Amino acid sequence: MILPASIISALHGPRALPLRAVEKVMDVERLGAMHQSRLSFMRSLVRRIMRECWQIEIDKLALDQQGYGTVIYRIKTPNRVYSLVIFSEFLADEDRNDRVIASKWDLTMALVDGEVDDDYLQMLRENVPKQEAGRVDARVFVLSRANRSMRNFDYIVDKLAGGEQPEISKLSAVGYLYRTTAVYGSGKLGMADWEKVSSCFVDFNRPFSAEMFVCLMLRNFSLLQVEHIAKHRSAQSYRPMHVEIKRFIGIGNSTGLGMAPYLINHPLLINRWVEMRELALARIRVLGVVNPRLQQHLLMLIERAKTYTEQTVTEDERQTGNNQNLLADLTKLAQHIQQDFSGWDSLLGWSELHCSLQGQEMLVSLMLELYPELVDELENYLVVDDLLDLDPLMPLKELQAIIQQRYAWALSYDFSSPQALQHFWYRSQEKMEPRLGQASFEPGEDRQMPLGIAYEVRKCFDLVTSHLQRDPQQSTAHFVLAQPQLRGILRRVQSMNKSVYGDIQVNLLDENVLPMHLLRCKLAFFGVGKFDPKSKLWVRNTMFQGAPLLDEIGQPFNDDWFMPLAPASPQVVEA
Repeated sequence: MILPASIISALHGPRALPLRAVEKVMDVERLGAMHQSRLSFMRSLVRRIMRECWQIEIDKLALDQQGYGTVIYRIKTPNRVYSLVIFSEFLADEDRNDRVIASKWDLTMALVDGEVDDDYLQMLRENVPKQEAGRVDARVFVLSRANRSMRNFDYIVDKLAGGEQPEISKLSAVGYLYRTTAVYGSGKLGMADWEKVSSCFVDFNRPFSAEMFVCLMLRNFSLLQVEHIAKHRSAQSYRPMHVEIKRFIGIGNSTGLGMAPYLINHPLLINRWVEMRELALARIRVLGVVNPRLQQHLLMLIERAKTYTEQTVTEDERQTGNNQNLLADLTKLAQHIQQDFSGWDSLLGWSELHCSLQGQEMLVSLMLELYPELVDELENYLVVDDLLDLDPLMPLKELQAIIQQRYAWALSYDFSSPQALQHFWYRSQEKMEPRLGQASFEPGEDRQMPLGIAYEVRKCFDLVTSHLQRDPQQSTAHFVLAQPQLRGILRRVQSMNKSVYGDIQVNLLDENVLPMHLLRCKLAFFGVGKFDPKSKLWVRNTMFQGAPLLDEIGQPFNDDWFMPLAPASPQVVEA
């Protein structure tokens, strides 16, 4: 999407706002410390649904007493009608697997343009439960699958069937009933591609909006299903779940290496996401006198963030350390604000001297939370034409200068060291999913994915320098003719030079690379919370916890479900 003149001026003009430095913002460890914010895609989606009063109703409910069968939701927006088709099937415990190699799931679903008749439903029934092994047409634009939480699903059914409410402590440990294991869109398996979705299905024309909507609907179906099963199990003793507890239940997600290549392969898009977040922060940093009411609101949000972090459960040692650092940072921030608060810019600078990256980036999210009037409009500019163009007329000297200036971080690596080239990225033959290989002893390096941007820049720079030594007047066109294998990295370098922030600063081939930083970054843009890494290669997290329920659409909405806290115990919650 083309930026308006006011935003272009704020980013690039002579009076551009004070954006944080690229070497600070695009450092992979800082990106890996990001948290959800007002600009996260889930928040943006829920605001749109509530503002436009989408009508979401059950068009077909064909579940047996055990909750197996078919459900179709009809979604009417101001622009169009869609259908979400859900297939719930029995899955033996031994077949339940969150990994991408799984072939059976508790639940599969498809988001479809228009209403679904019997013939089309039969086609979906024959293909959607197969996922990658099936095929659909371009009326479908999201496919997904999910598995039940072994710790929560049956437990909550039993409680409701017995007329009791689930224990809040159990929900805090696992805040969902279902966990998605894949959400596919953008043309996979015969579905509508992004160009069609963004131009024809305008309700989902923001990044990953359709995919996030499917996850939100899965959350609401999970609540319907547990109550349906519990009611049929014991109609006399059954009691529905309290609304406060329903709202606290989200959707789980398992995310692996598949997200990492996306951030590298779409640099202009990622740059735009970062630009808008940093522009929102810059608008706040330049404010003068701060309203005391906002200062108190910030202190309240800090206390909420502390409790939210304390309620986050993880067994991962590194994430536990991050959470402990964040708690200490939040305590220090609260003390500093109460004793010596003189403005947003100085507070941000103080955090960079006294807080960990986790605390610094949490402060950014909290500051954005205070100023919806300065932040929310930027959600409209998170889409960009992601094409990388080659400028053959650029003098080679200019290209060399760009690399020296914009890619100094890449040139700083010592690629003569074996440790710098220890890993390679490839796609598995079975599922075509990204994997991380060890160059020293695993075969397949000859089939690696081109994700080592730092190494490619280094090789390109060395050859550019060599060519200039022979002919200082060369153009990029001459260089491409001599080195055609470098066309891709040349297009990237030239295109990213037009951006504010550019590439993520990391050598993805290094021995000590942590893909978790990339996963965390993208998930923060999505809006997930409660990160629970299971290795350095995959993470569990929670989505839409605290979001409004379907029957709350049309009611007053203040968009205050940021970092939801566990409700009071069932003994004191009103039904």
